[in-house]
Amino acid sequence: MKQVVQSLKTGVVEVLDTPLPQVGRKALRIRSSMTLISAGTERMMMEFGRGNWIQKARQQPDKVRMVLDKAKTDGIAATLQGVRNKLDQPLAPGYCNVGVVDACGSGVDGFAVGDRVASNGKHAEYVVVSGNLCARIPDNVPDEDAVFAVVGAIALQGIRLAQVALGETVAVMGLGLIGLLGVQLLRAQGCRVIGMDYDPAKIALARSFGAETVLLGDGADPVQAAMDYSRGRGVDAVIITAATDSNDPVHHGAQMSRKRGRIVLVGVTGLELSRADFFEKELTFQVSCSYGPGRYDPVYEEQGVDYPVGFVRWTEQRNFEAVLDMMSSGALDCAPLRSHSFDIAEAAAAYEVIGGQEPSLGVLLRYPQPAGEDALQQERLTNISYAASEGRSTGEVAVNVIGAGNYASAVLLPAFAGAGARLRRIASSGGLTATHQAKKHGFLEASTDSKDVLTDPDADAVVITTRHDSHADLTRQALAAGKHVFVEKPLALALDDVDSIVALAGQPGAPIVMVGFNRRFAPLVVQAKARIDKSAEPCAFIYTVNAGQIPPEHWTQDKEIGGGRLVGECCHFIDLLRFLAGAPVAGSSVVPMQHGSRDTFLINLHFENGSVGSINYLANGNRSFPKERIEIFQAGKVVQIDNFRQLRGYGWKAPGSLIPSFKQDKGQAACAKAFLDAIRTNSPSPIPLEELAEVARLSIRLAAQV
Repeated sequence: MKQVVQSLKTGVVEVLDTPLPQVGRKALRIRSSMTLISAGTERMMMEFGRGNWIQKARQQPDKVRMVLDKAKTDGIAATLQGVRNKLDQPLAPGYCNVGVVDACGSGVDGFAVGDRVASNGKHAEYVVVSGNLCARIPDNVPDEDAVFAVVGAIALQGIRLAQVALGETVAVMGLGLIGLLGVQLLRAQGCRVIGMDYDPAKIALARSFGAETVLLGDGADPVQAAMDYSRGRGVDAVIITAATDSNDPVHHGAQMSRKRGRIVLVGVTGLELSRADFFEKELTFQVSCSYGPGRYDPVYEEQGVDYPVGFVRWTEQRNFEAVLDMMSSGALDCAPLRSHSFDIAEAAAAYEVIGGQEPSLGVLLRYPQPAGEDALQQERLTNISYAASEGRSTGEVAVNVIGAGNYASAVLLPAFAGAGARLRRIASSGGLTATHQAKKHGFLEASTDSKDVLTDPDADAVVITTRHDSHADLTRQALAAGKHVFVEKPLALALDDVDSIVALAGQPGAPIVMVGFNRRFAPLVVQAKARIDKSAEPCAFIYTVNAGQIPPEHWTQDKEIGGGRLVGECCHFIDLLRFLAGAPVAGSSVVPMQHGSRDTFLINLHFENGSVGSINYLANGNRSFPKERIEIFQAGKVVQIDNFRQLRGYGWKAPGSLIPSFKQDKGQAACAKAFLDAIRTNSPSPIPLEELAEVARLSIRLAAQV
């Protein structure tokens, strides 16, 4: 299928062939008929991509501070590589889509195949969208109008936050698509509206929709005009839909407001507020979040759990429905908002329009429609693989990959490519990231079907780097297919899953299973291990992890999906101490912080050889402090590994003890090579199965105590 892709590195827009996305639970797959380019948001991203490094930094000063902090702790080389990887990720633009439901995932209510729907889907021939972000289109609303439903919902949410009433006077500052839709919605609610913009054409449109208008510039005084229109009382509400760095919209909005007026920011402006402006009038200022309640809530958007209508009347979906109903009744006129139309193949030209000097407003992309369920359409629906290249890698071990997220693209794929793997197939749920990585690393094929990857008869091994809840099942499927398995941590989220994997992998002649516990392969860890193994004395380990905060709504915090931070991340650190101690864990305990960060806890371990260890997992620190520090005390000597950049010895001479490396090395490349070497030489797994099972079970049991 065709999909529009934008480069954050260069700003270039292109149309790629990508695999057909697979419909998930609580989701719909939609065959697009039309999408709308959001001139403001998408032009901003295009300008960001076209900017040089300095211009990019100026646009995101907060990210610059994060980069500088990372450089201090992780080193310049790792930081630069991280920035390059981030900019290398393809951006799939678009959030105004109209089409026909092609397939329904399990658990979806209220939709059926063949329904015509509006959604926040991307610019692609087929999109998969949560059912809560879709709304059926009334029969009398054409696609050309329905495609404005999502931007209309953005305007409507701003109006709802302003709490306007019939007869009130409202100023709309900025008359782009959202502003002009807002003018019509306000007029339909019986409000008196004054619209303001610098563009005479947009001013004329607002006037045709029944608004009083102010053409800004050339000495125009928006405050005085608003005061005159409000009969000297000041406007009841101001809705700012402009996109500018200036603080003027908020400042002028405060000046034209009546006492206890409301100001709602829907667009993007400078936010250096004057206390005097707001204090004297007791003004209310609020920022509107996109389409309405549910936005950025993974429970609502990803898991498909709706808010009860009796408590949250207007969700994202219900705002979509309300806008479509307004179109159906004739209260919203979208025809004057359409300025250009392009076929999907001409998407690059469409973006040149929104990024150029030619006047434009609503720019539509149209998609080819099949004339019934003919043979061509059936081929489109079943052919989910995409030949990305002829394959550049020629290693002995043929490797398939499931998952193409940030860690896989930035770390694992380069590690396996560098270790000489022959990369065959890669799959991701959406298909775009798989296609991008296939082109970048020379895979033979990209796909959205994990079954093809698992059952590929020409593959020797499968690398699994998906969300944590899928690891156990995919590992079992790969083993059943006779494939060696490299699975990113954790191995599983439940004890029963660990047992079932061990039962399969422990059979004579079974394929290798290896978890990506890369830290035990890090060069500095290998040196430290060689040093402490020279003595029979037990060790005392102190492992300090400055983990940092992760929002509670992040998927890794969900016990069912990510397993939580102890299972999802701390298994790394338990494994490393298990490796350094060289003996099984004889006893363990965990002490969580009772007040404050629940992601802060201490894990105490003691091993069968007398060694002891403490993992201090701290989410309440500062990012400028190194993330990981390992200290090993043994027989009057101390070994310290500082963030995998520097090894210090106290009581013995450690190589490189004075100058930290510019490049952090956590052992990912060596880990991938060890896995491939074991397959090449028909050797056991570099990490014994019993150790993998021990760490997995211990992590799960400790997590139950937090």
